[in-house]
Amino acid sequence: MTIKLNRENNFHVNQKRIYRLMKLLNLKSVCRKKKKNYIKSTPQITADNILNREFTTNNFGEKWLTDVTEMKYGTGKKAYLSAILDLADKSIVSFVFGHSNNNALVFETFDLARKKYPHAKPIFHSDRGFQYTSKSFKKKLDEAGMTQSMSRVSRCIDNGPMEAFWGMLKSEMYHLKEFNTYKELEQAVIDYIDYYNTSRYQKRLNCMAPLEYRMYLQGKTA
Repeated sequence: MTIKLNRENNFHVNQKRIYRLMKLLNLKSVCRKKKKNYIKSTPQITADNILNREFTTNNFGEKWLTDVTEMKYGTGKKAYLSAILDLADKSIVSFVFGHSNNNALVFETFDLARKKYPHAKPIFHSDRGFQYTSKSFKKKLDEAGMTQSMSRVSRCIDNGPMEAFWGMLKSEMYHLKEFNTYKELEQAVIDYIDYYNTSRYQKRLNCMAPLEYRMYLQGKTA
């Protein structure tokens, strides 16, 4: 809140003042709900944790994280969001929203990222979900010249920044309202990710939004 006010207005306030004013107005941040669902399967392919929780880099396209999260709409119907996050600028590189948590969802997300950034050859890190441990997905990574990395069993922290993004999206958008239809939820996801990439300032990104920070990094290396 402090960053947004300072970035978008002709004044400067400190965090303590904003905290005091929010307290007076009874304004509170939304607590994140953490939940992880696993689909048990026998992996065809596994990989070591090459990333090893080294979550920092200044080079876009060097380290990508991915995951799938579940959402609900209507009378308990389920939808799934697959996304890829770059660790340099914390941007969402690509995402696909779908009715089923299957290979097609993950493969399409990967194909979109590769089409958009054909020269990127990152360490590609995921959990051990059935989509990522398939021979078909390993073939895609090999063809793209990417290095596969996987979280250790039951170690969500190995994919921490991706989990943090899910928490952010759900606390700032998904948990704030009820969605009656698939289309309504899908549009909300599209709008939020666009906002996140272009307008959501982050302290760890020098108070910039992800795509803004990417341009800043590129300017430093130019």
